[in-house]
Amino acid sequence: MGRQPGSVQPNLYCCQIKTSDFALLGISFLLAVLSGGCKKSEENRLTPAQVHQITRDLAAAASAAVPPGTPIKLRQGASSQQPGNKDYLRIVLKNDSTADAQHAVVAKLIESLHTVATKNHLTQDPPTHTGDLLHFKLRHSGVPTLEIEIVTRVTPTSSAGAKNSGGKAAGARLAIIIDDLGSDRAAAQAIFALGYHLTISVLPNHEHSMDIAKEAHRLGFQVMLHLPMQSVANETPEAQELHPGMPASEVAALVDRFLQNVPDVAGVNNHQGSQATADAELMDELMPVLRDRDLFYVDSRTTAATVAYDTAQDFGVRSAFRNVPFLDDVAEVATVRQQLEWALRAAREKGQVVAIGHPHASTLQALREVLPRAQELGVQLVLASELVH
Repeated sequence: MGRQPGSVQPNLYCCQIKTSDFALLGISFLLAVLSGGCKKSEENRLTPAQVHQITRDLAAAASAAVPPGTPIKLRQGASSQQPGNKDYLRIVLKNDSTADAQHAVVAKLIESLHTVATKNHLTQDPPTHTGDLLHFKLRHSGVPTLEIEIVTRVTPTSSAGAKNSGGKAAGARLAIIIDDLGSDRAAAQAIFALGYHLTISVLPNHEHSMDIAKEAHRLGFQVMLHLPMQSVANETPEAQELHPGMPASEVAALVDRFLQNVPDVAGVNNHQGSQATADAELMDELMPVLRDRDLFYVDSRTTAATVAYDTAQDFGVRSAFRNVPFLDDVAEVATVRQQLEWALRAAREKGQVVAIGHPHASTLQALREVLPRAQELGVQLVLASELVH
């Protein structure tokens, strides 16, 4: 896009990003920042189509500057019907190379973005940088137009699956989440009475949701929000649930209402959600909400098409996923017992396992029978929060 009549060429200054502020990069680099202190022009606002084109140009420039396969996500939010909406661009850099290599990639990326911004007469607000996230806003004629996030994601190097001399996993850990709580206080009391290190996940807006969550906290259990999400078949949907097509503001508002009904949760896992967790745009809306509220996320993996865990990682949300079959797809004691024994073996082999069950009588009975063997097998029962990264 060429210079528009009457535009003013912005001044350029530099801003040092400290190593402590962008710790995962492990470097400092100069970020070219377009000054917003220039004289405001009287140009008309860009049309949504023009904003979308600039966003695509920025994404293309970023793609040419970063290693192949780097996740680059854009959302075209600018709209004539909602003038306050902006486009978003997110670049996720994997932090799996040397500091010098990271420095070179980031410097090239910033320069490429700067070139496109300058060409389109955009000014930039001072950037914010926290941990592994750099965020800045671009304006045109003083009007917020685009938001850009650059994230560095550490490539996991967990030693959880390392083998000891006996050929078994060292420090085997198993987190068991019991979800679907909220309607049956007796079932919750039965879980509390087990006396094991379990995590419970509570559905919002059920008759006893708040009471169960509060009682669990009082007894020292970790509580998660069992976040309702739309499924492909839409079987037995909750009255309110996340679904594809929801604007960011509605996603945030709904999550906040759920959190008021299930107070003081440490994290979230999805209830159903085979359609919702496979929708990249919806997950892009959800994960910043969880990150901003310091909540971890466990992907229940109700579909093989899920993108929830990867998106959580992209956004810097501490996360994990269910990595053994559900404990009680067949709610019979013998079958649940077999699934639990499988989970214990998997923990010894993989190092860490997240298992999910439900408050069925058969599940609780199988837990009573099998969990006493965990310690003798060298498997430690832990909270879900201990297995997220």
